Amino acid sequence: MHYVYILHCSDNVFYVGITWNIKKRISEHKNGLVFSTKYRLPVKVSWVGIFSTKKQAAEFEQYLKTGSGNAFFKKRLIQKLS
Repeated sequence: MHYVYILHCSDNVFYVGITWNIKKRISEHKNGLVFSTKYRLPVKVSWVGIFSTKKQAAEFEQYLKTGSGNAFFKKRLIQKLS
């Protein structure tokens, strides 16, 4: 299985990533071991999607990083921030 995930960072920015080991990867983010998020702690998991192939996961991750994909996940995949 492969996972695409969205993290909400302390600077109110969303980080989109991909992994095959979701527990380990989220732990790495939360412990400041990932360069892209270590200065944006704490991070919260906003969404996780499960894909049967790496290709499907990679294509969806790339889509979420586009303008329309960003609008899609903010409208459909994550809860409104209060």
